[in-house]
Amino acid sequence: MGLMTSLRNRAGLVIFVIGLAIVAFLLGDAINVGTPFWQRNQNEVGSINGEGIDYQSFNQQVDQASQMYQQQMGGASSPQMRGFAVQQVWNQFLTQNLLNQEIEKLGLQVGKEELNSLLFGNNPSPQIVQAFTNPQTGQFDKNYLSAVIEQAKTNPEMNAQWEGLLQNVKNERLNQKYTNLINNSIYTTSLEAEYDYNSRNKLANFKYVMLDYASVKDSEIKLTDADYKEYYDKNKNAFKNPEEVRTLEYVLFDAKPNAADTALVLGEVQKLKTELQNSTNDSSFVTINSENKYPVRYYSKGQLSPALDSVAFNSAAGTVVGPYLTQNVYEIAKVISVKNSPDSVNASHILINPATEGGVDKAMAKADSIKNLIQGGANFAALAVEFSADPNSKNNAGELGTLTRGNIPELDEVLFDGKAGDVKVVSTNFGVHVVKVNRQVGNSTIAKLAIVDKSINSGKATTDAAYAKANQFFTAANKSNFNDIAKQQNVEILKNDRTVAMDNMLAGVEVPRELVRWAFEAENGEVSDKIYESTDNFIVARVTNIQPKGIQPMESVKTLIEPVVKNLVKARMLKEKMNNALSGANSLDQVGQKLGKNVQTVDNVVLANPVIPGVAVENAVVGTVFGLQPNKPSKSIEGKQGVYAVQVTGFVNPKALAGEELTAQQKQITESKSQRSWGTILKALQDNAKIVDNRIKFY
Repeated sequence: MGLMTSLRNRAGLVIFVIGLAIVAFLLGDAINVGTPFWQRNQNEVGSINGEGIDYQSFNQQVDQASQMYQQQMGGASSPQMRGFAVQQVWNQFLTQNLLNQEIEKLGLQVGKEELNSLLFGNNPSPQIVQAFTNPQTGQFDKNYLSAVIEQAKTNPEMNAQWEGLLQNVKNERLNQKYTNLINNSIYTTSLEAEYDYNSRNKLANFKYVMLDYASVKDSEIKLTDADYKEYYDKNKNAFKNPEEVRTLEYVLFDAKPNAADTALVLGEVQKLKTELQNSTNDSSFVTINSENKYPVRYYSKGQLSPALDSVAFNSAAGTVVGPYLTQNVYEIAKVISVKNSPDSVNASHILINPATEGGVDKAMAKADSIKNLIQGGANFAALAVEFSADPNSKNNAGELGTLTRGNIPELDEVLFDGKAGDVKVVSTNFGVHVVKVNRQVGNSTIAKLAIVDKSINSGKATTDAAYAKANQFFTAANKSNFNDIAKQQNVEILKNDRTVAMDNMLAGVEVPRELVRWAFEAENGEVSDKIYESTDNFIVARVTNIQPKGIQPMESVKTLIEPVVKNLVKARMLKEKMNNALSGANSLDQVGQKLGKNVQTVDNVVLANPVIPGVAVENAVVGTVFGLQPNKPSKSIEGKQGVYAVQVTGFVNPKALAGEELTAQQKQITESKSQRSWGTILKALQDNAKIVDNRIKFY
């Protein structure tokens, strides 16, 4: 890929434009200048504290992010990939706008000299370094930066991109200043350091007796509204929805390929195998018959699917191997030739541009002349500086670096089939090259293959049968008989309790965005307006619960909190029993005898890890332990698993912190606070901001 990047950059500014496209989507406050405010409001994807972003700008950033993810991950774009891009751009929008508002309140700015230093100083902005680093040398190129700035002065489109990058650099610096202000406000006192040290190193040995909540049958208790209210009032913030949540019940009608579909595709592939065996134009055959249209070229081990990889390099030329089934795709491959080849090649080139030479013939003639000069002893590097049209390699002795096979077929033939020291002329889509093979590294078996693949897709009979079942259910079902019809027709109702507006999956199953969009426009109890179709299923759904944004009313969380409310009521009963046993007792052993319970012993528990071995995390119990005097029974303690009484048998204190050790402990805690502060502050800003999310209208 290094060679392709080098050659594509021969226009000089292509890499700059690509670099700007990658960073442009990070601009969270981009708006369409000149758009009337009423149109912007109607087309806003969202807003924060009244500052919005319009759909056109937001979607442009989403497109750029999607393309970047697609390049990084390979393969075609998918709904999940685009959904991820939408979420990432949205998160960046929220973060940058929240910070911009705080930065503006504080009056933070980037001065002219400071900005100039971020461009040309000893420590330029990482974004500038990334955008203007020579991909061949790996060095930041200030001359390249200066040239772009000059060209931007006369090129409106380039100027807009340059101004966008400048704004991004400023935002990065302002964010850094804001972060520094926050971090410099964080301090750890010596008392905090000592407490943290002791919580991790002071050991407690204790005994306990527990009355398990499970010992009280549910039938022995009766829950009242007051019980629910008691727990709800104490834990209201736990029931706060950051966004609207809906519960969906749905039925999936499977339309995945079946055995008949598989057999049909296998028959087609077997027929293609015979035809490929007799083909006299393998490239044309692959183009016509293969879905992925892999190029007919040499492949190395590891570049193929595991099944092909295991046989292709050991098969005789002319053999057609397969079919092999990999991830629902059948593959066959014609082995055209097998040979040994270098693993990589270090090469240099001089690129002649036919457009500036008056055509390919004249460019070839010039290249031949340069080749003759080199073979006559002329300096390759000097000729590259004088004649090469590739700006990224000409000042580096024409070097292309180390290349692997598979970039450009015409060059592969010269670089990998020749030998070190060869100088040859070759024409490609990028121009005419004078290529020199500097050295070849390694030696492995490679195979030239013509690969044909066919995916197994559902046939018409399969999809028609699945749709017929879906339609039968959809026609009969309504909001009042949804469950009854499901039972009558023997179909399973699935449930997704917490569906949010930007979901594209229900319990791990991909669903179309239009289904989720319908769900957030529907009323509670409503059945879907049509049969929705995904890659593998037809879907009929209904909305069964709507939880708005904000703190949920008690009635909507009653079912959710019922188990803990039961334990709350059981705790009252068990505490009374425990308190009766504690009354008049001088030791925990006496309490255990009264209750008929064995006293359990626990050693070496620390406050920072409040786990009772074999039971559970019990914060209240272990916290009580560290506040007790040894050899005295505690009062009853309401825990997660039951009601406890404890008695400390002893503590093991660590050595005291002092001097440099105490200072180091303070520093460590402060650094930990600093690392957490950024996320904590952003969450606080979001919790206190007025955020309007309209993405579901557009995605």
